[in-house]
Amino acid sequence: MLSEQTKARFDREVAKYPADQKQSAVMACLSIFQQENGWISPEGEKLIAEHLGMAPIAVREVATFYNMYNQQPVGQFKINVCTNLPCQLRDGQKALEHLCHKLGIQAGETTADGVFTVQQGECMGACADSPVLLVNDRQMVSFMSNDRLDALVDTLKANAK
Repeated sequence: MLSEQTKARFDREVAKYPADQKQSAVMACLSIFQQENGWISPEGEKLIAEHLGMAPIAVREVATFYNMYNQQPVGQFKINVCTNLPCQLRDGQKALEHLCHKLGIQAGETTADGVFTVQQGECMGACADSPVLLVNDRQMVSFMSNDRLDALVDTLKANAK
């Protein structure tokens, strides 16, 4: 079930659209659900669909199309490393490998303590700043040398709950 607080947040997003187009808030509602739950479960998709008056498959289509929506539980800090071609040419893959090595996991995995998930990402629109990472789909960090990657991991680990 959705909490009253979540429903209120959904309704604030729905109010931005004409009454007959409330389904337009699906991306915002997915984002809100993920912020509160960490990932988008199939049950979450159904709850969002019910709230917006749309078919659950339509919500699933949106949730699975964009890589910003987690389809499974992730760590407290999800780090997407851009490995698209321009970033590959500027050490994006090396940054991914360094990060995975430091954390003792492979791309797509979560550390045993549940703090970090590392994933490959697609273009983040900052090719000249490569290597580029996106932390929790909200904070972009650029020019990530090995030293800067190590510092980022240390800072995030110090702020882990």
